[in-house]
Amino acid sequence: MLGWLRPFMGRLWAAPAKGLLALGIHPNAVTIIGTIGVVFGACFFFPKGGINLFWGVMVITFFVVTDMLDGTMARLSGKTSRLGAYLDSTLDRVADAAIFGALVWTFRVDEPATALAALLCLTLGSFVPYARAKAESLGIDAKGGIAERGDRLVIGLTATGFVGLGLPLWVLTVVLYLLAAAALITVVQRTLKVMKDNAKDRTIPALPSASEGGTS
Repeated sequence: MLGWLRPFMGRLWAAPAKGLLALGIHPNAVTIIGTIGVVFGACFFFPKGGINLFWGVMVITFFVVTDMLDGTMARLSGKTSRLGAYLDSTLDRVADAAIFGALVWTFRVDEPATALAALLCLTLGSFVPYARAKAESLGIDAKGGIAERGDRLVIGLTATGFVGLGLPLWVLTVVLYLLAAAALITVVQRTLKVMKDNAKDRTIPALPSASEGGTS
């Protein structure tokens, strides 16, 4: 849904990306530092509740932008690699787990409905990238959908920040349930894409042999 912003954001981050590269900083280092910052912002601030929800969102937002910055750095420096792509995707899952897991922990006692909503966001949201990755391993392009990761993060963090500033908690609860539903719909959309492509061609691409690592 917010994918149309990527070209604009790429141009926006070109200058700071060039600056970091000039300092000799590797894109993978930015990816790792960004994830550490997100985990800190979520796990340190969110459990304190109140205004700390807002400050946690501010810290997380600052480090989330590195998700764009590291990619821009890699393209500008020609340092795109399979390791970089692997780290980017894997650490995105770590960041998501920290954000929604911290919300679960924050509201688990006094607001179980909010905690459940955050848990659903975490679990259903994890299926979205898996559905795409599995489809791509089968030679099918299944990206897109009603709510990709960026959409869910922007909306979820915005609601969390405003609740930290005094908005009623039910607003965050409703938003989280809607995001969980949107994640489920996205998985269904990607599944339908796989079903459509499978109807055209049922051939499964050759998988690595056991000697090459196998599958699990």
